[in-house]
Amino acid sequence: MLQTTQETAWTPPAQGQWTYADYQKLPDDGKRYEIIKGILFVTNAPNMDHQYTVTEIVAELRNFVKVQKLGRVFVAPCEVHLSAESKPVQPDIFFIPQARLPQRRAPFFAGAPDLIVEVISPGSIRLDRVVKFTEYEQTGVAEYWIVDPLAQIVEVYVLSRGEYGLLGTFKDEDMVQSQVLAGIEIVANLLFA
Repeated sequence: MLQTTQETAWTPPAQGQWTYADYQKLPDDGKRYEIIKGILFVTNAPNMDHQYTVTEIVAELRNFVKVQKLGRVFVAPCEVHLSAESKPVQPDIFFIPQARLPQRRAPFFAGAPDLIVEVISPGSIRLDRVVKFTEYEQTGVAEYWIVDPLAQIVEVYVLSRGEYGLLGTFKDEDMVQSQVLAGIEIVANLLFA
């Protein structure tokens, strides 16, 4: 049984009933906790290939965004509150344009980021390809990248009339394309170890 900081007994809610208040009672144990539609998802720390790819993508996005003065790029762990039932989610990487940036000391971002990147791991395939795909689509994330370090591909989905369509699957020497960050130039295979 989990304990709160006041050392009082706390019974975790049933799946589908999780709230942000329940999330705040979880231990700080290095795991990533996310609540989507009231369901708690727990993932372990990612492996080194995952983190290498995250680092490379962040570097590319940050450099482009900073030079163009477009906004900011954030990396997990960082809370995003998509909706009342889906908070927090902690995307691997997300981009917020300048006009939508929260106050400097905001503890989380409320709403749908313009671009989210998830780097899949063997244990997160269903979460990233099904659960988060659907939630990001429904909450209005304009662009969603699914990056697979094992297959060494980048899939870019863009929102059109409430549904994601595949902009492209990029691999090898392909230049990753983006509608949200139009003009960015990233060679796909440089993102992988």
